[in-house]
Amino acid sequence: MSTRFYSGFSLRNDADFFQTYRVDTHYSVSGFSYGAIKAAEYAASANERIDLLQLFSPAFFQNRPEKFRRLQMMAFKKDADAYIKQFRTNCFAPHAQQGVDEGNSCEASLQELLYYEWKPALLHAIAAKGIKIEVYLGTEDRIIDAKAAREFFLPYATVYTISNANHFLQQESQT
Repeated sequence: MSTRFYSGFSLRNDADFFQTYRVDTHYSVSGFSYGAIKAAEYAASANERIDLLQLFSPAFFQNRPEKFRRLQMMAFKKDADAYIKQFRTNCFAPHAQQGVDEGNSCEASLQELLYYEWKPALLHAIAAKGIKIEVYLGTEDRIIDAKAAREFFLPYATVYTISNANHFLQQESQT
């Protein structure tokens, strides 16, 4: 198995943003935001050896009210391009937006991201396979509630909180 990385919603080729933190081995799996969901689901169901699961700013909206989720879906349906543009601005805030490759941004993916519920049973199943789980969160994340995500993942993972970091875990804009 080669290293697997799952990209965030509407993105592709975004693994380089996490190069500082990624453990790039044949036995590691990682994902960013929406990709963290995919990485965790893959790790739970994979039959091959995985030693490490790294979740970078995992999409965590289960503490948000239904109204928030509906408004997000309505905004996307109304103007997907404007929604994605604002979403990316918020991903990089409070730092300058950087170039990132566009990926799939379908309505079904956004709905899965917004309505996904992280379950303790999934994380227990991953840990029971001997897979170490690491979660990375930025204190200035404007996409997810990093404090709520930290509290949720802490019993199941080693959680790293990066001060002054955005959703992409960047602490300052890079030129």
